[in-house]
Amino acid sequence: MNKRLAAFIEEERGSTIVLAGLSMLLLLTIAGLVVDGGIMYAEKSHLQKTANAAALSGAQELTGRSGAAEAVVQSILEAHGEQGSLISAEIVPMSTVRVKLKKEIGLGFAKLLGKATATVTAEAAARIMPMGRAAGVAPLGIDESITLEYLKPYKLKVDSSGVEAGYFGILALGGPGASTYESNLKYGYPSEIETGDIIDTQTGNVAGKTRDSINLRIDQDPYPAGEFWHRDSSRVILIPVYKPYHYGSNQLKTIEVTGFAYFYILEPMSSKDTAITGMFIERAGTGYAGTDIVNKGAYAIRLIE
Repeated sequence: MNKRLAAFIEEERGSTIVLAGLSMLLLLTIAGLVVDGGIMYAEKSHLQKTANAAALSGAQELTGRSGAAEAVVQSILEAHGEQGSLISAEIVPMSTVRVKLKKEIGLGFAKLLGKATATVTAEAAARIMPMGRAAGVAPLGIDESITLEYLKPYKLKVDSSGVEAGYFGILALGGPGASTYESNLKYGYPSEIETGDIIDTQTGNVAGKTRDSINLRIDQDPYPAGEFWHRDSSRVILIPVYKPYHYGSNQLKTIEVTGFAYFYILEPMSSKDTAITGMFIERAGTGYAGTDIVNKGAYAIRLIE
């Protein structure tokens, strides 16, 4: 009886060792697959973020010079170490940038199962659309009824001389007052402006404040005059497009924002100037797209995939 019991116990011990070994192998397999899965997830996430960045950055140049969008896409890929992952970069001027990436990655534990590598892919597309909301706008305005010719010189009046009804495009962003106006013109109004917003106009003598602000922007611009395509040019200002909303005492008192436009300052202002000389340009910026927007050349960028 004792011999039989001892043999049974020995058998049970052997089975336990086998089961323990199989359990350990199973746990190691699961752990290995989790590690390889984590590697694949991290690489996929990095590749997708790179594709998104390349598409968004490339779309900023869709309104600019030929080849600029392609160059930006390549520079973003290089910055992320993924220049070799590019499958295609489709550029549709004034519309869309689509970037497709593919990458082979090495696996660890999966090699024991006969799979040494895996393929991860990513795709992103960004489109430019008329801007409907933005921060940093200048306290100037342009009537939506004015037909713009891009790259043609214009003069934006900043006093009331020669302007009917006493309104000349000055907006009281953040409240009235010359100092508020000057700050907004130098640095941009910090809060967001959106289509449909009703904004008060501003009257008074702001020619001196305008001159100081415009000349400061020109002095701070590191690029030669006329190079309007630089993303950080301080000569470029974003201004609201409007339609008249309310008149009072033969003056336009409030306007309704219907869109946005980019204006490039061409010349400094002298003590006798009562207008800002510049040109309207097409440009994609950091605002937000909207619907039913009066399109005057200011675009926002949005991922569509």
